[in-house]
Amino acid sequence: MPEIPDLNIFVKNLSKRLVGKRLSNVVVLITRQLKVSSDDLAKALEGHILVGIERVGKELHFKFNNGTVLGIHLMLHGTLYWFEEKNENKFSIAELHFGKNLGLAITDWQKAVMLKLNPDPVKVPDALDVKAKYLETACAKTSHYIKTVLTDGKTVGGIGNAYVDEILYDAQISPFSKADKLPPKAIMAIAKSIKSVLKKAEDHIEGNFPDTISEKERDFLQVHRPKQAKTLSGEDILKAEIDKRKTYYTASQKLFE
Repeated sequence: MPEIPDLNIFVKNLSKRLVGKRLSNVVVLITRQLKVSSDDLAKALEGHILVGIERVGKELHFKFNNGTVLGIHLMLHGTLYWFEEKNENKFSIAELHFGKNLGLAITDWQKAVMLKLNPDPVKVPDALDVKAKYLETACAKTSHYIKTVLTDGKTVGGIGNAYVDEILYDAQISPFSKADKLPPKAIMAIAKSIKSVLKKAEDHIEGNFPDTISEKERDFLQVHRPKQAKTLSGEDILKAEIDKRKTYYTASQKLFE
């Protein structure tokens, strides 16, 4: 699943080519996750100029000059591809045509990508903006595991399964720690790690794949390494499930319960 570091790079690269251009045609090939009719989507978007793209949580928001917003949530396997005259990408969910020679294909073999017209405002702070004090207050209200608190989207926006593992590893906090048992020092460490881990990941992706609009390798991750037995520093990786999410951590991470 593309997460904050990936999506921030996508925004930059999509904006370079698309902002200022008029959307001539939108074609929805799979409507299963579309909450409005494809006709209504086309009427709202076609003929209007794209004035900006931004990331909101895990979604990409395409903003048009008539005030309309197209939200795209790529879910687990959604992928973006450029095409010129004809889209030949498999498993396409939708096509955005910006004139004859520039198109954007949105694909997903699971057909789970979500397209939203004028998505509802997000009510929780973005991960990159979250403050330790806010996190401390939120954690004090729940006995859920800290991994659940950070991934369920009800407290912090934008972090997914892989990067929560990385953040907790960096902060040296067990994912099985109960949120309301975490002392202020531990929560401060988590808040600090959220920003540093996500920033380092974004820098890595931009440095190695500067023009990408699709998720690339994650070999640089420290502990969320499904095919490996050890972290990059040589620690044994422990594997478990928390709320049906595969979780990767080490014995060195401190447990609060």
